[in-house]
Formats: sequence, structure tokens, C-alpha cells
Amino acid sequence: MKSRWILVADSSRARIFTVEKASAPLEEMEVLVNPEGREHEQEISSDLPGRDSDRNGSGRHAFQDETEPKEQEILNFAKRIAQHVDKARTTGKLNQLIIIAAPAFLGTLRNQLSEQSRKLISLTLDKNLTQHDPVDIRKHLPKLLPSV
Repeated sequence: MKSRWILVADSSRARIFTVEKASAPLEEMEVLVNPEGREHEQEISSDLPGRDSDRNGSGRHAFQDETEPKEQEILNFAKRIAQHVDKARTTGKLNQLIIIAAPAFLGTLRNQLSEQSRKLISLTLDKNLTQHDPVDIRKHLPKLLPSV
């Protein structure tokens, strides 16, 4: 059975809800967690970047990662969610996607979704509602959810 998913996410947690009818209450289906999304930069990276001497002897400089460890963990979580959505789409378990995500995470998540999965998005809200109960989350959505 194909279904409509409401994905409620931030950098450390993604909750997936389904809804039978456009005006029905949300039913929580599953939760994906990313504990690293809540950690501080120091907890993820145990020490500073390495150092190297300049070959000409004029000083030392630190190696710099292009992406900070915390940013990389958030990106990895967004990829994991995107893969989960894509798998549901390809197996016929998903035909419509509504995304409610923390503003700082919404763009990262959207960028990780495949083009085909992005086509299933009927509504996005930039709100962090991951800690809210299903009744409260439903109040943030239109009375009648968009249909495909």
C-alpha cells in the first residue's frame, strides 16, 4: 500500500508519520536517531587538526578540514534519511512526502534527497517540531493535507 509520509526532523532525530486520509490524525511509524547531532564540536573531534612545518622553515600551520566534524555528522544523517525515503519510494511504500524540519536542517535534508524523491514533496515547513506530540504536529499542518 502506498502512503503519505510526514517526515519531522532535525539534526539528531527524524520521526516518520503516516496518515490514512487527508484530514486524519498522524500515526507514528518509526524514528531514526543521530545522537552525534546533539554533541558539541569538542565531543565529536577529540583533538585539534594536525600541524605541519612549512618546507621553507618560515613557520608551522594547522591542517584544516573542509567540513567540521559536527557538520559532517549532520550531513551523514541527512543522507541516511534520504536513503530511507528513497528506498520507500522505490519499493512502492511512499507516494507523497511532507517535510517539517528545523530551519537549519531543512536545506541540508532537501539537498540529499534524490530528484525522484524531491518530486514527491507536496509541502515543507521550516519548524523544529521533533519534540512535539503527534496531535500538536498535526495542528501545524493544513486541515486537509495536499493530495497527490
